Amino acid sequence: IDFENPTNNDFLVVNQFTIKGSKGNRRPDLVVFINGLPIAVIELKNPADENADIFKAYNQLQTYKDEIEDLFVYNEALIISDGINARVGSLSATDERYMYWRTVKDEHDKPQLEYELNTLIKGFFDKEHIIDYIQNFILFEDDGKNIIKKIAAYHQFHAVREAIESVVQASTTGDKRGGVVWHTQGSGKSISMVCFAGKLTKQPQMKNPTLLIVTDRNDLDGQLFATFSQAKMLLGQEPVQIESVSDLRETLANKPSGGIIFTTIQKFSLQKDEKRFPVLSERDNIVVIADEAHRSQYGFDAMLDDETGEFKYGYAQHLRDAIPNATFIGFTGTPIESNDKDTRAVFGDYISVYDIEDAVADGATVPIYYESRLAKLDLDAEVLKEIDADVGELVADEELSDKERFKSKWSALEKLVGAKPRIKQIAQDLVTHFEERLEAIEGKGMIVAMSRQIAVDLYDAITALRPKWHSDDPAKGAIKIIMTGSASDDGRLQKHIYSKKVKKELEKRFKNPDDELKLVIVRDMWLTGFDAP
Repeated sequence: IDFENPTNNDFLVVNQFTIKGSKGNRRPDLVVFINGLPIAVIELKNPADENADIFKAYNQLQTYKDEIEDLFVYNEALIISDGINARVGSLSATDERYMYWRTVKDEHDKPQLEYELNTLIKGFFDKEHIIDYIQNFILFEDDGKNIIKKIAAYHQFHAVREAIESVVQASTTGDKRGGVVWHTQGSGKSISMVCFAGKLTKQPQMKNPTLLIVTDRNDLDGQLFATFSQAKMLLGQEPVQIESVSDLRETLANKPSGGIIFTTIQKFSLQKDEKRFPVLSERDNIVVIADEAHRSQYGFDAMLDDETGEFKYGYAQHLRDAIPNATFIGFTGTPIESNDKDTRAVFGDYISVYDIEDAVADGATVPIYYESRLAKLDLDAEVLKEIDADVGELVADEELSDKERFKSKWSALEKLVGAKPRIKQIAQDLVTHFEERLEAIEGKGMIVAMSRQIAVDLYDAITALRPKWHSDDPAKGAIKIIMTGSASDDGRLQKHIYSKKVKKELEKRFKNPDDELKLVIVRDMWLTGFDAP
């Protein structure tokens, strides 16, 4: 396939193409060929037939995959339609993973009064679009059992194309602000970032760029790195994960070109006696891809050091000092606040927006239903007196720094929230509610605790009610705690601390609908970028 000049390719669509299969001849409704390669199959059902729908078309495709498997060796997309409604999916996609294609030229070109099939054919099968799609928007993932073929949805396709144009312009002739992609949580932001990285490295104007992917938490860094690592074919290179502050400095200072580097923002920290972060590279083809680009996470403001009386800048300033000519682009699952001028000053304005309403309408995410629960703080008088005394002492102590005050306030609040009677009440409510839900529908549950201590207390309260849910073996049991740990943790916490490898196995268990692991208690892990039934 000629990816540089799409119109140089030969495009052909054949109706009722006859193929000899294991159980006789089969005739898919439409087969799309590029240069003689069957890259897509379209299965249609009669809209006038009240018993036919697009998922009958899906079932027909599954039959074809079994009986004429040679047809799918070069397959890049499967389309199902009843002539009005239409969806597109990958070779390994289940029926629920087949997606709408609502656009034609770009994300703003959404025909309203048109059959879905017409829009899909004009938008997805545009010659330039489909060639770009095959080259840059298809990747594979190993879930431990199967190789899954993933293809981008329309919002990801257009967002990446717009982002490429914006970053190339900002890097070569602009102000280094590549913009912000806001795609709501759960809509495939990580896949968009992979496709963006793969396509950007192929742009001749970027002269073999270095991509620096920055997050603000170790678990997010690990999740994103794992996603990129599985897409080595698309990226054309092996991503690298930074292990330490010195590793970061050495890598950036000695990188003449190329590379996809992962780091947390905290590794841009000053060493002893440093007042400004040193310049590591003045290259202008370094692109910083920030995950969750927000002021609160990246520290744009200067802070007054209580000990020295000097102003110290946040990690974002250190990052800019290290690579002053880099271009910045942000990917976020939540909108930038209207008064957040600092984030816009660094990243620029929105390139693409795909909000929760779009995602729910497309079935990319499920709607959120909130049900209020009241867990009363029924504390005895002695406990309340103790907390009042702690808070009173805290307010009166003028020697405490703001950070120390905050920690003390947190401790006082943790005592209230983690009171034993309250934990028992919540455990009983959770068990009752969850078991009632399981009688109606299959699913799993995630409990977010305020602290690791509360997570362990809640685990003990739940397993006291349901002892069979507990197991010391990470490969068994219906409930687990997923949290970070340290060597100084006491025994009650230590037994819930797992290695990275074990956490990965627990993640697979939780994502497997057939596994007995139904409940997890977390504090700050698995809260973003985590897809489970």
